[in-house]
Amino acid sequence: MGIDFHNEKNRNTYSTRKADTSWIKAIKNLVQFDNISKALDIGCGGGIYSKALSDMGVASVTGVDFSEEILKGARGNCKEYPNISFQQGDALHTGLESNNYNLLLERALIHHIDDLKMCFEEAYRLLKDDGIYIVQDRTPEDCLSKGNDSHIRGYFFELFPELIEKETKRRHNSQFVLNTLQEVGFKKLQEVKLWETRKVYKHKEQLLKDLSERTGRSILHELDDEKLNVLINYIDEAISIENNIVEKDRWTIWIAVK
Repeated sequence: MGIDFHNEKNRNTYSTRKADTSWIKAIKNLVQFDNISKALDIGCGGGIYSKALSDMGVASVTGVDFSEEILKGARGNCKEYPNISFQQGDALHTGLESNNYNLLLERALIHHIDDLKMCFEEAYRLLKDDGIYIVQDRTPEDCLSKGNDSHIRGYFFELFPELIEKETKRRHNSQFVLNTLQEVGFKKLQEVKLWETRKVYKHKEQLLKDLSERTGRSILHELDDEKLNVLINYIDEAISIENNIVEKDRWTIWIAVK
């Protein structure tokens, strides 16, 4: 099982949200945007964070993803942003020009990458001197935070512990990320934890519908329809509020400079 990123029916699974102000505030606290004119968003999915970078003042943003179907969704999502372009490419071999970008974002990407060193080497090649590299992902510890009215994801592993190995096996621990960044040549390394608001649901039914469609949640593609229904019923019972559910996920952000 698992999500097929190349399937047309998954085209819009990563284009329906908007980057939350919690993310924008965290990034602005870490990065000075005054001198950033060209940014690259690798693993851009539906272009949600490409749009956020543009809104934060970046004049030119290029989104890269390995799935042409996902990029079709991104182009539709960003059609009102003429300064954002998209290109199909692999995070390890983008084919883009060297030393060309002030900022490179890789959000929710590295858990799909086995060879982290090669990924970071490509990022190093693409960035200008003093260019900023932002890597955001979940560590194994981030993933296994307990489920509650805000951290919906925690319930996935509470009910189906067999997902824990699948989830933690694909996640890199923080020290390994920091060591690999340093090995590649990045400097001024920082690590920040962020509880990022994923989405606000006016009614619980909206959340349950979102879960039933597996929207933007690749881990739920590990469950068949029957198990997914069991999970949805479990979450329905576990959540104590009916309205204005603020779903948050815990992330780790690593910042480095070329």
